[in-house]
Amino acid sequence: MENTVKEIKSRVQAAQGDIVQFMRDICAIPSMDGQLKDVGERIQAEMRKLGFDEVRFDRMGNTLGRIGNGEKVIVYDSHIDTVGVGDPGEWEWDPFVGKVEDGILFARGACDEKNSTPGMVHGLAMARDLGLLEGYTAYYFGNMEEWCDGIAPNAFVEVDPKVKPDFVLIGEPTRMQVYRGHKGRIELKITAHGRSAHAASHYLGDNAVYKMMAIISQIRELDRRMRFGMGSHPVQGHPSIAVTDVSARTASINAVPDQFTIFIDRRITLSEPRDEVIAQVKGLIPDYLQDEIHVEELFYDMPSYTGFVFPVSKFYPPWLLDDVHPLVQAGQAAVEALWQERRELGAWDFSTNGTYWAGKAGIPAIGFGPGDEKFAHTILEQVPLEDVVAATGFYALLPGILSRKVIP
Repeated sequence: MENTVKEIKSRVQAAQGDIVQFMRDICAIPSMDGQLKDVGERIQAEMRKLGFDEVRFDRMGNTLGRIGNGEKVIVYDSHIDTVGVGDPGEWEWDPFVGKVEDGILFARGACDEKNSTPGMVHGLAMARDLGLLEGYTAYYFGNMEEWCDGIAPNAFVEVDPKVKPDFVLIGEPTRMQVYRGHKGRIELKITAHGRSAHAASHYLGDNAVYKMMAIISQIRELDRRMRFGMGSHPVQGHPSIAVTDVSARTASINAVPDQFTIFIDRRITLSEPRDEVIAQVKGLIPDYLQDEIHVEELFYDMPSYTGFVFPVSKFYPPWLLDDVHPLVQAGQAAVEALWQERRELGAWDFSTNGTYWAGKAGIPAIGFGPGDEKFAHTILEQVPLEDVVAATGFYALLPGILSRKVIP
């Protein structure tokens, strides 16, 4: 093992320039709103250069790279879409060209989540060259995640390439620690129905906005109670609920709205069953308004940029892999072997594709990636380039350590 680690570090050091340039290249390619074609082509070019056995787009438009044909399947999951940049005037630098200052790359996607792609791609090639992928079929999976967590891996398992992995490594930012889970969430909408009338005689109508006011106040109070321990979990922390968007239907700005909708983001822990969460929200509606206010679960059925449609519920289960699971232990062993220290296990505050891999499909998953999630979706999005390079060693070493635990 000592010689393997030494060789991996030597190869990572030799590839440092290529890894950093690859990172800068993919950050410079906008991939907002699920538009993955251009960035996918750049990633595929790198995989072809490194000799991957198969490189292609799937039906949804995600990027696949495969090495090997072993019985055990391991997937390296890195979403390569990003959120938008908001008001470009708020950025002090081009959000795609970015800037490097004190070894830190500032750019859209630098942390969430183009951070892991260079290390995963190069790391898998190094693992192959060092014989660490014997017995594996290994995939790099660069996918769309921002608009619907888990939809891409769901299609990976059920549609294309229709493979159920044995293990998954998620590259979302973990501050170079091994993460083993996160809270789940469910997206709901609450719609109040009223009756339209001219604003000059509004008393003849039934204002749908007013019906929702007390419910919004109750949602805020419910969130406060959650922060003080209601539904909390010892690892995943506190649940939450927030109104994230609203929509009014009205004949004009001089008319009483006859419909008012609020959208809810409800973060859930393993301590909260799905049915109870939905019942809790429905319980906020007074009995006398049950026929006029309705709660619905949201579904995602938007076509991808290829036109592929895969409708899924916007329920994203929480998950937490046991700290003694072989995959978790292999991740910790890789950290110790590479950096001679034991780092604390963690869990994300936000949601990842693990909500499908582990939450819905029951496939063991862990996370490891450079960067800190607190910078995700901000105008200060950033990642230390030193960690982008160093993570390559982890991605290369992990399969070799894992194989000792699970492959005869």
